[in-house]
Amino acid sequence: MLNKTIDIWESYKYAGEGPDGFRPTMTTYILAGQRKRGAVLICPGGGYAFTSDREAEPIAVQFNAAGFHAFVLYYSVAPRRHPQPLLDLSRAMCIIRDNAEKWNIDADKIAVCGFSAGGHLAASLGVHWSKPYLANVDGIKEGMNRPDALILNYPVITSGQFAHKGSIENLIGSNADKSLLEEVSLELQVNDRTPPAFIWHTYADEAVPVENSILFAQAMRKSNVPFELHIFPDGPHGLSLAIEETAAENMGVYPHVASWMKLCKEWLTEIFKK
Repeated sequence: MLNKTIDIWESYKYAGEGPDGFRPTMTTYILAGQRKRGAVLICPGGGYAFTSDREAEPIAVQFNAAGFHAFVLYYSVAPRRHPQPLLDLSRAMCIIRDNAEKWNIDADKIAVCGFSAGGHLAASLGVHWSKPYLANVDGIKEGMNRPDALILNYPVITSGQFAHKGSIENLIGSNADKSLLEEVSLELQVNDRTPPAFIWHTYADEAVPVENSILFAQAMRKSNVPFELHIFPDGPHGLSLAIEETAAENMGVYPHVASWMKLCKEWLTEIFKK
């Protein structure tokens, strides 16, 4: 396996440069062998305040076990604002596609997978990948940043009634105007160029209401974009794999919810066959 960490803006200007010295990085989990494989780029959650380790390497290992290359993106968070996290994700996608031949990746089979606020980031790329403010940045090639599939795990989606206010404020501030609020309310941005999606949530989620996933699925239906949606009755926000390995305080093991990963692998395999 090729396991290394890449400074994604190493050869380009990083607009989020600050006194804290943070730079976005991507860690690779590239399987050995010469066979071309699909890949999954993972965006951990953390409310756009940090990136959660529980939603990073454990997820990559699961996708590796299913025969996919995997990558984990440690993207910009507050005090850096929109669109910097989306620029980071776009740049990471371009790096993967630029190295597809070298890394034995099928360049037409790259999914982006996000958890909570990372789900918002993943879905943002799904709806905004063709925006001019992404294409006109050194290091991002128009169209090279488009994901072929979305995997959205208890995602933050809306800035409206069911918003996770902490994530939205970390992303755009507390005094954003209406147009910016609509820009990051992703159920309003879905179109027929949005990639297919696998979405799951728990009904009992008290941090990011299940309506976030439902709103996105409804918008996809209106745009005639295929999706698979699972709503599990029990379980708090932030379950990751919902197994012992990723359990945390106040987040136990939920075997039924843990089936999401098996379902997702099956879905992704079918999507990548088309």
